[in-house]
Amino acid sequence: MDEVKFGEILLPGDEDTQSRREKTVRQKFWPTFRRAVRQIPFSRDVVAGFYCALDPKTPTKVRGVLLAALAYFVMPIDMIPDIFAVIGFSDDIAVLSAAFAMVRGHIRPGHYEAADHVLADRPEEAMKTI
Repeated sequence: MDEVKFGEILLPGDEDTQSRREKTVRQKFWPTFRRAVRQIPFSRDVVAGFYCALDPKTPTKVRGVLLAALAYFVMPIDMIPDIFAVIGFSDDIAVLSAAFAMVRGHIRPGHYEAADHVLADRPEEAMKTI
């Protein structure tokens, strides 16, 4: 994937686009994440990014970039179908990596704490840290 494609995928979008993406991400994030967790070397960052994207204190453009990347991650149609073991999530990883590079300073410690709770199988504690 080239930079032009990343630029197209990671456009924050208008308010309606962000709302649609947020709904999709909320519905499909956890099932997709569970399928991909072993293939994503930065799972903690992905979960922290999820919480950052849903945090109302996160700036709109940052939320938009994260929601765009997470929506790409959860959508069944992408450049390389996720059904192909190992390489299936490589394009998703590339998109997520680019998004995190763009917004790294906005993912707060509370988002990482929430991710740690979820990854430690204590999801009920996750929202308390944001």
